Amino acid sequence: MIKKILTGVAIAMLVVGIGLVAFPPISNFIGTQISNGEADGFDTRVEEAEDGSFEQAVKDGKVDEEGYKIDRDGKRTSKQPVVFKADLDRLFNDSVAYNKKLETNQYEMLRNDTYSQAAVNLEDYGITDGIYGYVTAETINMRLPIYLGANSSNMSYGAAHMSATSLPIGGKNTNAVLAGHTGYIGRIFFDNLRNLKIGDRVSITNYWDTLNYKVVETKVNKPNESGDCYLQKDRDLLTMFTCISDGNGGFDRYYVICERAS
Repeated sequence: MIKKILTGVAIAMLVVGIGLVAFPPISNFIGTQISNGEADGFDTRVEEAEDGSFEQAVKDGKVDEEGYKIDRDGKRTSKQPVVFKADLDRLFNDSVAYNKKLETNQYEMLRNDTYSQAAVNLEDYGITDGIYGYVTAETINMRLPIYLGANSSNMSYGAAHMSATSLPIGGKNTNAVLAGHTGYIGRIFFDNLRNLKIGDRVSITNYWDTLNYKVVETKVNKPNESGDCYLQKDRDLLTMFTCISDGNGGFDRYYVICERAS
């Protein structure tokens, strides 16, 4: 009897041990698939963007009151709400205006601790999932949706745009800053950021274009050192950062600074 109990305990411990070893790669694989699915869904939404307006599409029976495509019987034929080109045009123009405002007011905006709030409310443009685009770095197998507002909630789903920095649409005098988690159980976010090397390519895909950048600098900053989040005259920058141990029980910030490739 005791022998059977000991055998059962041993088997149970073996199963638990195998589970502990297998959990990280399995959960990371699932997390990667989720991120890729979100990016693929974004691409589909852009490809299926509709002409005209939401109101007219409802009137014509093309979409329901929540913006989903429907057939003649009123049954939904799409998995996500449609976006309209007119709304995307408005979003682009408002994004350009937001970035322009930073040229004269960024210091004041950052100082007021607004970085965790969304720079613009995407629901005002018919975008209900909060995704502005996605960031890709092939050398580290990273493809993450971009959410607006560097708060803990958004960083639990992907890369978070830090408001009071440029929205990621490119252009001179811009610096789009993205923050991401490291060591988040079940998802790989910015875990591999430190593996990016000078010259590696990083891309931003938004509703209008894909912007290519290359890594020009990596560095470690203290939490209160935010100089790399500011605009730099005539430069088109993408800055990404995540937490890194300071070796004393606290955390510094690891920065990857990228510049628009010609």
